[in-house]
Amino acid sequence: MFRWGVLSTAKIGREQVLPALAEADNGVVAAVASRDRAKARALADRFNAPHAFGSYEDMLASDVIEAVYIPLPTSQHVEWAIKAADAGKHVLVEKPLALKAADIEPVIAARDRNGVIVAEAFMVTYHPQWLKVRELLADGAIGRLRYVQGAFTYYNVDPDNMRNRPELGGGALPDIGVYPTVSTRFVTGREPIRVQANVEFDKAFGTDTYSSIRADFGDFELSFYLSTQMAARQLMVFHGEEGFIEVRSPFNAGLYEHHKIELHNQKHTEATVFRFPGASHYRLQVEAFARAAQGGSDKVFALEDSVKNQMVIDAIFRAGAKGAGWVDV
Repeated sequence: MFRWGVLSTAKIGREQVLPALAEADNGVVAAVASRDRAKARALADRFNAPHAFGSYEDMLASDVIEAVYIPLPTSQHVEWAIKAADAGKHVLVEKPLALKAADIEPVIAARDRNGVIVAEAFMVTYHPQWLKVRELLADGAIGRLRYVQGAFTYYNVDPDNMRNRPELGGGALPDIGVYPTVSTRFVTGREPIRVQANVEFDKAFGTDTYSSIRADFGDFELSFYLSTQMAARQLMVFHGEEGFIEVRSPFNAGLYEHHKIELHNQKHTEATVFRFPGASHYRLQVEAFARAAQGGSDKVFALEDSVKNQMVIDAIFRAGAKGAGWVDV
């Protein structure tokens, strides 16, 4: 069994990734680290992990783990991903890995000099619904793709939440803007050339809280909006000349809505529904990562791909600051 250590007791780890690790058929939670050892021990006990550490450094120095999962605030991702890789551990780090594309280059260097796997935790790329969308597009199920539409919103005005704290890497674009971007890139295999954007900031928080984005992929375009201060909504639609594909719960499948996609024909008279009951993208992600780290053929989300995705987010921020007009990615 692949031995995982978890760096911090953050909410996404407690509620999503640790349960996935506990359910995985090829891995186990071996250790939890926190700057408060009592918190580490409590979370370790909850998931039957034998080891609890009162510092991150102590866990990384230990041989009781082979890989580390990092759900720290975004502003600390790069630092601890490098430290974990330099300790000889494989690393799965929460998205976004970085706040600038250039900041990922030192992580790539750490990965390469230590011969470990380091991956950004884009769990959606492991979900069978997204693999199905990619397959349908490749097979020409909707003909020529012309337009992709997306939305990702939720409501959060808690001043203490890290998503509303710029010093911790908060903001809508870093938190959720990465998803319409990465999912479109993943299923089409294409990269955007240029973007336009309207980006609004909360004056009290200092974080971006609303964006509407248009991305030019050459022969199709992506248009999406996102917000951390609007009623919750998720949607992705891939519209072609001969039909369209609608992903009903694109980013939180099973939590926001059912795991399903709908393929509609040209005249909107027929629809084929694909369902994926019980699929956990968090579990699929950690299982694939463990197999890859143990020498298997599974592919994980590459850091080079992380650079490309972050380049799009960087360009959106530049476009928002510029106002009207296109900005090259």
